[in-house]
Amino acid sequence: MPSDSIAAEIIYTWKSFNLTKMVEYGVDFETLLADQSTLPPEGGRYDAHFEGDIEGPRLKGTVSCTDYIHVRGDGRIQLHIHGEITTDDGEKIALFADGISTHREGTNFYHNENVTLLTSSPKYSWVNELQIWANGYVDPVTGNVDITGYVG
Repeated sequence: MPSDSIAAEIIYTWKSFNLTKMVEYGVDFETLLADQSTLPPEGGRYDAHFEGDIEGPRLKGTVSCTDYIHVRGDGRIQLHIHGEITTDDGEKIALFADGISTHREGTNFYHNENVTLLTSSPKYSWVNELQIWANGYVDPVTGNVDITGYVG
């Protein structure tokens, strides 16, 4: 008998990251975190370079990405992420994600991402067909992150 619900398959989880570089285009990021009223009408632009570990039932490794962040004048945070996953067995997977982030409490932000993975590695070619949705929390000050990427 067919089920009315589809079970989600977890592709990866991400629990911590290191911010390796932050490029700011006119508005200091730490000032923005403390008080969003400092935003000019055109918003703020940042290039956040980061690295971390991901883990999942079939996909484990490290991720190195740049998020080309646009914080709009109204406070909406738009994500535009490009990077690579290096699997624990040395294969490379390209990563692209876009989405939004919403400031919650303190320095926590809630992310909703649409993720695409692409590789020519035969072992990981199964990722090429996936539509991945990822969501969870990020704290850019502490490096704590709890994001889960899933399909289904």
